[in-house]
Amino acid sequence: MAQSLGSKAFLAPGQDMDDSRFRIRPYQQILSSCSGALVTSLFMTPLDVVKTRLQAQQKVLISNRCYLYCNGLMDHICPCGPNMGPSAVSKPMLHFNGTIDAFSKISRYEGVKSLWSGLGPTLVLALPTTVIYFVAYEQFRIRLKELYQRRKGRDAELPIWLPLLAGSSARVLAVTIVNPLELIRTKMQSEKLSYREVGQAFRSMLRVQGVIGLWNGFFPTILRDVPFSGIYWTTYESLKKHFNVSQPTFAFSFAGGAISGGVAAFLTVPFDVVKTHQQIAFGENFLYAENGEKPSKKSFRTSSTFETMGNIFRVNGIRGLFAGLTPRLVKVAPACAIMIASFEYGKNFFYNYNVQRYQEKLDKTTTAGGGTGSV
Repeated sequence: MAQSLGSKAFLAPGQDMDDSRFRIRPYQQILSSCSGALVTSLFMTPLDVVKTRLQAQQKVLISNRCYLYCNGLMDHICPCGPNMGPSAVSKPMLHFNGTIDAFSKISRYEGVKSLWSGLGPTLVLALPTTVIYFVAYEQFRIRLKELYQRRKGRDAELPIWLPLLAGSSARVLAVTIVNPLELIRTKMQSEKLSYREVGQAFRSMLRVQGVIGLWNGFFPTILRDVPFSGIYWTTYESLKKHFNVSQPTFAFSFAGGAISGGVAAFLTVPFDVVKTHQQIAFGENFLYAENGEKPSKKSFRTSSTFETMGNIFRVNGIRGLFAGLTPRLVKVAPACAIMIASFEYGKNFFYNYNVQRYQEKLDKTTTAGGGTGSV
């Protein structure tokens, strides 16, 4: 019996979380990623509400029609002016003297719930995006690992390109699926459309931009998110390999996620700057056009990714391409830390559950076989 189990029989639980006997199932990956997205949203939304209110107070806006903010999971294009889209910035204006003062005054005068303004719309799209991304990464990584070990042997050292390719592929898949939904959601929010008017918004977008228009911003998003994802997972898996960690603790995942997110955020800042400019141009020309101004294909034309990058470099130099580096690091690093720590915690929970179930099944088989001597 021991021989029939092969070499896997000598691997104790925890030595290889990819062991097919105990590996977490896709539905368990979905639950783990959902919990991660929920926890990240709950922690990061108050920080983003405060940041947005401070920006609105200081009038640090790129455009006079709309601006962009991100809560660590997804981007939001919001109109400027007295009724600025999310309720986070449509409250009566208070004067804030800093971050702590903003937390205090918003809680005191507007209620603690105001710190989580906009959480609902975020979760509507962030949850499916996160599920697709993390489940796809796990599936790609495991399949690539099995394919590589089948060719090189089970004891072969895994190459650095494996998490790089898995992370990049997962991000491409997630962006491809979610990009049209993001555009429609933004259009709905900008015009306060009801859910019954989604079809009308969808047809309007098709008429103005065509089918390809549903993936507007896809290329700059890919340029930013795919390298970020590849660098992030490569750094994180390298840290696990360096410290010989197979089943990471919450603390290790949190620290590793923060470091990996910081490295990836730093290296992809120029693409983030370009994406911000292009999303704001998209908002000006299509989502938040002046009253009575009908968007057309001609007026909708935006600069290409490299054209935008060249314009930024000509005007502001290399510093322009790294604008917003500090707030990006402050926002992305903790978001990545919370997300991966929550995800790994869920994986560990389900992994231990699967080990327990496997052991119970093995004990029943052993008892039915007439004793423990068969194992």
